[in-house]
Amino acid sequence: MSNLEPAAPHTLIRRPSRSAAMTTFSMEVFDNDVVVPSSLASITPILRVANEIESDRPRVAYLCRFYAFEKTHRLDQSSSGRGVRQFKTLLLQRLERDNATSLESRTKKTDAREIQAYYQQYYENYVKALDQGEQADRAQLGKAYQTAGVLFEVLCAVNKTEKVEEVAPEIIAAARDVQEKTEIYAPFNILPLDSAGASQPIMQLEEIKAAVSALWNTRGLNWPSSFEQSRQRTGELDLLDWLRAMFGFQARFLLPNKT
Repeated sequence: MSNLEPAAPHTLIRRPSRSAAMTTFSMEVFDNDVVVPSSLASITPILRVANEIESDRPRVAYLCRFYAFEKTHRLDQSSSGRGVRQFKTLLLQRLERDNATSLESRTKKTDAREIQAYYQQYYENYVKALDQGEQADRAQLGKAYQTAGVLFEVLCAVNKTEKVEEVAPEIIAAARDVQEKTEIYAPFNILPLDSAGASQPIMQLEEIKAAVSALWNTRGLNWPSSFEQSRQRTGELDLLDWLRAMFGFQARFLLPNKT
């Protein structure tokens, strides 16, 4: 994955300014999301994942940061954004520092195998186990699926760099599940109307329970024939589903199952 390191050499080796405005930049930049330049907001989740898995799998953390560097370079090749040049420099310094030590800790023969093995382990032993738990915490689930999504994104980048022809079918299946569940457990702005949200304190209020019960009451409503297959697959649908079916209502989360 070193093919991008020579890119824009004059910008990457330049030392950051020592002015007061730049004092927030240091080697701790990757442990604090707020120092990531605003134009590189999409990099923040990748660095967050790298920080979280650093102690458990240093080489995978390195691969995440390298992917963040590649993505940063694609987003701003000329380093014209505010703070981007300094960010690139510090990230490259961190990569150069960690490359050898993280390589020594690698448990597989290649980086592709390393991150594939870790992704599968993370999905099976944490994400899937957490999702199947009796008292699933919505916030934990959301974060777990977001982390798995980032890991798969990095996995694809590593495989492409190492020209891996195929990814194991079980990993592809896991990635599809992660993609679907990431949308389900996305942050909500009113009420968490998914299965994991049923345990949230706000959902225990009597007035909220009454509102949810009313949404389930679809007796006597006529459904378009195009929704019949969906009804057979998912079971009983609610009033929001009916509005979407009849009038193109906005996409939404499923209500929790009845108890």
